[in-house]
Amino acid sequence: MARALELDDAVEDYLQHLKVERNLALNSVEAYANDLRQLLDHLGSVGVTTTAQITPPLLLGFLRALTERGLAARSQARRWVAVRGLFRWLRLENLIDVDPTQGIRMPKAGAKLPELLSRTEIDALLAAPGVDTPLGLRDTALLEFMYATGCRVSEASDLELDALHLDQGLVVLTGKGDKQRMVPLGDCALVALLAYIESGRPALIERARGKARRDPHVFLNCRGARLSRQGWFQRLREHAIAAGITRAISPHKLRHSFATHLIEGGADLRAVQTLLGHADISTTQIYTHLSQSHVRHAYDLHHPRA
Repeated sequence: MARALELDDAVEDYLQHLKVERNLALNSVEAYANDLRQLLDHLGSVGVTTTAQITPPLLLGFLRALTERGLAARSQARRWVAVRGLFRWLRLENLIDVDPTQGIRMPKAGAKLPELLSRTEIDALLAAPGVDTPLGLRDTALLEFMYATGCRVSEASDLELDALHLDQGLVVLTGKGDKQRMVPLGDCALVALLAYIESGRPALIERARGKARRDPHVFLNCRGARLSRQGWFQRLREHAIAAGITRAISPHKLRHSFATHLIEGGADLRAVQTLLGHADISTTQIYTHLSQSHVRHAYDLHHPRA
């Protein structure tokens, strides 16, 4: 039978293991130390100071205490990782006979709600590039395209001309795992794409050299080659600033905005799943949480007894 260890000593030995044998960064070790110190403080408050006194109900009590303090599920889960790591290590080192964390499920962290742009912000962003230059035509078309289809930035960057079926108002997008899906294009996106393909793209092609003049990609950079993800990130930030959007922005926020605005407008969840190219509808369901906040706001704003 393993001898009882002082919990303070057990934690110090475990942190040393993380630092020396696991070679964790100093910040990570300090985070583990802070989380485990909270465990020791809780156990000390109920008179528990040695490893021999630890039982699953005591650890469940620690989790309940975190909940009562109002700690978010993600923060609880992080602390539980530290606690579980400590006792698993003690068991592997034969310093305890039984791992008291076995059978205790880690608190499930709630899915983080994605950030999105308001409709007013979307309108300002779409108007920011202008249509007076080839790059302005391209950026307007790309913004309209991404908001109209909810595509990933990689799907837009890799898009080739033969995937566009503008006469039918459709585009074939190639997503993760090379899975293809057909997505409709709204009138605004169609108009912007036609203007770019007829006027903007030929001007960019003229700047290309040799074989690059035959580049099949729809969206080109200033040298007539395929527009990279990094290049688009930079342009998007510039347009966001011009539109008066001061918070952080990314192409993925256009995708989140597309999905949320569809659901707020009454779109079927299965249809949104198909448009986004999600393999599992549970991935799409997060947007229902966002739309519920929209419903709540509308209720509070308009119901006479709210």
